[in-house]
Amino acid sequence: MKPMTARCIAVSLLLLPLTAVPIRFASALTAETRYYPEPGEKWERRKPEQVGMDAALLEEAISYARNQIEPKSIAEVISARQRQESHPEIIGPTKDRGAINGIVIRRGYIVAEFGDTNRTDMTFSATKSFLSAIAGLAFDRGMIKDVNDPVKKYVNDGGFDSEHNSRITWRHMLEQTNEWEGWLWEKPSTIDEPRNHKLQEPGTFWNYNDVRVNRLSLSLLRMWKRPLPELLKKEVMDPIGAGAAWEWHGYRNSDVTIDGKKINSVSGGGHWGGGLFIGSRDMARFGYLFLRGGKWKDKQIISEKWIAMMTTPSAKKADYGFLWWLKQWPGDSKITFAARGAGGNVIWVDPNNDLVVVLRWATNHDEIFKRIRAAVTPKM
Repeated sequence: MKPMTARCIAVSLLLLPLTAVPIRFASALTAETRYYPEPGEKWERRKPEQVGMDAALLEEAISYARNQIEPKSIAEVISARQRQESHPEIIGPTKDRGAINGIVIRRGYIVAEFGDTNRTDMTFSATKSFLSAIAGLAFDRGMIKDVNDPVKKYVNDGGFDSEHNSRITWRHMLEQTNEWEGWLWEKPSTIDEPRNHKLQEPGTFWNYNDVRVNRLSLSLLRMWKRPLPELLKKEVMDPIGAGAAWEWHGYRNSDVTIDGKKINSVSGGGHWGGGLFIGSRDMARFGYLFLRGGKWKDKQIISEKWIAMMTTPSAKKADYGFLWWLKQWPGDSKITFAARGAGGNVIWVDPNNDLVVVLRWATNHDEIFKRIRAAVTPKM
């Protein structure tokens, strides 16, 4: 998605400068007393006052959220980008959007929910944060030794052979400062660049660029040598009890052959179709995993080291980490972070208040989050 749309500007404004202090996942709750929902519909609810929230203020926040409807259809969300592109053809699957919905999780329990939170919908660039998790799994397993290593050291498919591309590191790819040059799935890397942009040295310029994110996805596929949706399901979504309805799509022309097997390389967004189709409840589970420092019950799924790295502000974009948006609110000791996508799709994680909020097709996210935070009762 382009960084300079009015909506992107609105959702990424900082209230305070971010610092590179790693997130600590301390909590008044011990690991033994933390609640984790069972699979499926077995997710316990609590009244706001049972988990230290003001019921009236929370209800006001939810009422406000329900009225912040993103009016665009899927076709309108996509066409808003296409008008700015030289190669706008849709090459992946799309799906009509559902109604506005959302869910608020406090201390692991559902305290507010509205709309159909089980419906699978397109998430657009919120998909990027799931791709970050795939990179985190590779890092935790030692497949990526150092995020400052050149990708070419690991991936030898011609995409990083040029002198310019050979200097691109995993960090550059994850922070969207890579300036990768080339074509992928019949789309040029210049498609998302500012007008009259001149190619910069890798690591020196931040550019929200879906072609380059798709190049990261393909690079991770080359390393894992297995479909990324299958990997995400086995290593992340099944352990956290997610449902079976979510899907992760690539494009009709993004198949590659690895070890004699044809595999579809999935996309990191949806404005040419594709990307993650998922329900709000499963998005909330994913967010809750990261709220809990990558641990689900007694299993460490993503390392705290990776989460600290992915939530460290980029040197070139202070409100961006490894494919997650970052924000530090006044008085907070910890950075909040969010997976954001066009059309008003967001997973917001607030370690300061033990909150996860998922919104679909809603605008004015920061105002909604501010109102939900205001409902948290101090010292409870």
